[in-house]
Formats: sequence, structure tokens, C-alpha cells
Amino acid sequence: MNDTVTQKIPHRPPFLFVDKVLERREDGLVAEHLWRADSAFYAGHYPGNPLTPGVLLCESVFQAAAVFLADKMPAGEKTVPVLGRIHGAKFKNMVRPGAVTTIEVKLGEVSQNKFFTLHGIVRQDGKLVLSVDFTVAMLAEENPQS
Repeated sequence: MNDTVTQKIPHRPPFLFVDKVLERREDGLVAEHLWRADSAFYAGHYPGNPLTPGVLLCESVFQAAAVFLADKMPAGEKTVPVLGRIHGAKFKNMVRPGAVTTIEVKLGEVSQNKFFTLHGIVRQDGKLVLSVDFTVAMLAEENPQS
């Protein structure tokens, strides 16, 4: 796990689905995640034929977006990313335990400097797995820890 990821967002194992940032751009980033075969959710998600839940693939995109947006916030401002809307999600392929996925997020519209519309995609071996449009609000942290 990349220390930069855990420095940018509040998520932690076992609910952290971004391992490292591969590329940063002005309008987005590319990250990576290994879907570990020993993750507990596989035991109950199609036993004997495990599949990565689509909602967790979406969550990996939302977490990558939060990493990207953390750098867009004013220095010293403590914020927390909150998912506001999922505009659409299209699942094209399945992800099995042990797969490595790349996660790309790209910034769309910005409203009031705290609401961000983004587009995300997940790929495995270059093949499209998921495409999703969504909105994240970067809200002031209510009880910032020093």
C-alpha cells in the first residue's frame, strides 16, 4: 500500500481499495489495486466461483477520486470525501480474486469549489471493466484529529 494514499484519504484496510497512485495529472489520476484472494468478502460472493462485487469496484474509483481531490483542497483545510451521486455505472467484465486493476479518474465539472463531478473507469489487462460517472463533495471534517 502506498503511504501517499493513506495520507490523502481516511479509508483503511479492510476497506481500502487503492494500493498506489501510478500517475497524477492536472485533471485526474491513475491508480492500481490488487484484489487479494484472501479478502473475506470472496467467501460469500459466489462461493466456489468468487467474483469481485461491483459495488467494491465502484468504491475503488470513488477512493481514487478522493486521493485526487485531496490535492485540490486548500492547504491545511481538513476535508472528508462524501459520495453525493452516482450518475451511471456500466459493468463490462468480471474481476476475479488475484486480479490487478487500474483505476482512472478524470475531473469534470466543479461547483462551489467543493462539489466535483468525475468520470471513472476500471481496467484489467487493458480491458474495460467498469465505467461510472459520479459526484463527490469535499466537506469540512467535523472532528479533525491533529
